[in-house]
This record gives sequence, C-alpha cells and structure tokens, in this order.
Amino acid sequence: MGMTVLFSRRAEIAIKAVLYLTTQEKEQCVDVRVIAKELQVPKMFAAKILQELVYKNIVNSKKGKNGGFFLPVKNQKITLLQIVEAIDGLGIFNQCIFGFPNCSDEHPCPVHSKWGTIRKDIYQMLNELSINDLKEETRNKLKSLKMI
Repeated sequence: MGMTVLFSRRAEIAIKAVLYLTTQEKEQCVDVRVIAKELQVPKMFAAKILQELVYKNIVNSKKGKNGGFFLPVKNQKITLLQIVEAIDGLGIFNQCIFGFPNCSDEHPCPVHSKWGTIRKDIYQMLNELSINDLKEETRNKLKSLKMI
C-alpha cells in the first residue's frame, strides 16, 4: 500500500514518473511504454498522467520516432508538493481527515489537533524535497527493483 491514504493513486504515479525521469540523462526522452513498464502501471494510465504533467508544465514531451517524455532541466528543482498539487490540488492539507464539514479548532473532530500536526509535517517534507534531491535515492531504489 502506498501513500494513497494521503493523495490519489494518480498523484503517486505522477511522483514516481517524475522521479524516474530525473534518473535519465539530461532531457532524454523516454517512451511511455518504458515508463509504464518501469512503474508497473497500465500504459494508458501512465500516458494520461504524463499528459497532465505536460499540461501543468512539469514534464515535456516530444513527438516522433525518438519521442517520449522528459524532465526539463529547469524543473529539476521542483518539489514533491508541486507534483501533488498539479494532480490532486492541495485539498488534503485543508480538509478534515475524516471528512467532517466545518472541522476547525473551535469545532474539532476527534483527531483534529493530531492530524493538524501530522499534516504540517507532511506538507513540509513534500515542500522541502526537490526532485533533484532524490535522484540518487531513486536510482538506488530502481536498481534494487532490478529496473535500471
């Protein structure tokens, strides 16, 4: 089970896709089939998410025989939070974890203050880590999965 408790499966795959692209040679295009295989997700699902990331200016795509998706150099510094925001928005950081309406300090749900602390920590973690910061760890992880 992934972080899907916090954000959608789509956001999770988006993060993995961008992390995967960051391990490639500078601005090297990768075919969507390769990305889907590496991430072990259906090709159409990967393609949809990557298109969304292109639309949000996080990754770029090139058409043609040697086409595919790549991470522009200028985006090596984007944070995990920016990827989550592009796919899911930041609602998770403003909503009650149980979905109670009007949950607030004045009218808290049973875990309001605890969730507030955890939420702040998660927000900070996602906001502090750039894709580039995670390049080596990602490479090591993919190697351990016998993927690169």
